[in-house]
Amino acid sequence: MRAAYRIVAMLIAIAVALQVASIALSGFTIAKDADDGTTIGSDYSNFGESYHSMAGMAIGLLALVLLILSFMTDVPRGRMLAGIIVGLVVLQFLLAVVSFGLPALGVLHGLNGLAIAGVAGAASSRATSSTPAPSV
Repeated sequence: MRAAYRIVAMLIAIAVALQVASIALSGFTIAKDADDGTTIGSDYSNFGESYHSMAGMAIGLLALVLLILSFMTDVPRGRMLAGIIVGLVVLQFLLAVVSFGLPALGVLHGLNGLAIAGVAGAASSRATSSTPAPSV
């Protein structure tokens, strides 16, 4: 179970990196499309935006899987780190929803995403480097 915990935590960190890449792709695609004369309105969408939205849902699912796995393994502070990740993911969804009405909060959405990646990386590292507690 320790290996599964480590892999899921690392997948979350990698997925967040892909989120950063997809939203950059989206921004540059919007700029190019606008330069090409495309009307950017409420019905406009591009691959980067679509991927960012779908992958966000996958990260939420992975966070829940990590939380479940945390109860089946002996990773030091594994439950706490998994719980923090779930909390940050919930906050991420809330920030995404609110940021459409108040775009300045989008900065917090981006920073929180980096926090998710950092905590997930730390969780993966704990599962890799720590030894199981001795059984008595």
